[in-house]
Amino acid sequence: MNYTCPKCHNKTYDVSEMRATGGTLSKIFDVQNRKFTSVTCKKCTYTEFYKAKTSALSNIFDLFT
Repeated sequence: MNYTCPKCHNKTYDVSEMRATGGTLSKIFDVQNRKFTSVTCKKCTYTEFYKAKTSALSNIFDLFT
């Protein structure tokens, strides 16, 4: 990935994943149906989030765990 921090122009970064719930039913059943990838600058810690696709299988697995 060719990433440059828009804040400090640094080129070193960390990539992480985050999951979040959507609506009311998702919160009740603790289904985390929204997935995001974050890119964090190692110098100034500026973070950007990018929406990623989730599969139905992972959502079903979340329901049972």
